[in-house]
Amino acid sequence: MTGESYIDSSALRQLYAHDTRSAAMAGWRFKNPGPLIFTRFCRVELVNSMASAIFRRDITEAAFQGFLDAFARDQAEDDLRLVDVPWRTVLDRAADISRQHTPRLGTRSLDVLHVASALELNARQFVTCDARQAKLAESCGLKVIQP
Repeated sequence: MTGESYIDSSALRQLYAHDTRSAAMAGWRFKNPGPLIFTRFCRVELVNSMASAIFRRDITEAAFQGFLDAFARDQAEDDLRLVDVPWRTVLDRAADISRQHTPRLGTRSLDVLHVASALELNARQFVTCDARQAKLAESCGLKVIQP
């Protein structure tokens, strides 16, 4: 996986949810084609976020199905690439990252897991829309992209 860009759920959601940063994310994506890698953990976060939007009545069931269809199409066309990570190694690395950085940055466990996953995958870039997570990724030596 070396050399690819890891995308976290906060950035990935912008491609489908039409939030405040969606236009910036779409513009960045247009200028930066090629597959973005993500994990099953990221997929869970994204699908749950979109499903929760139904609960909050922010989107309809039809819009959710449209998201699922577009998400599947983007994977089939290799715009997004689902990759496996060795979870035991990622979890150990995440604990080390937490011990080293959370006292200073106040990071959340899920953010630490994304950064540990990107590091384990030797990602070239870390794409996020989460400012705190971006600080953690930078502290861990990743090149951060915040569209």
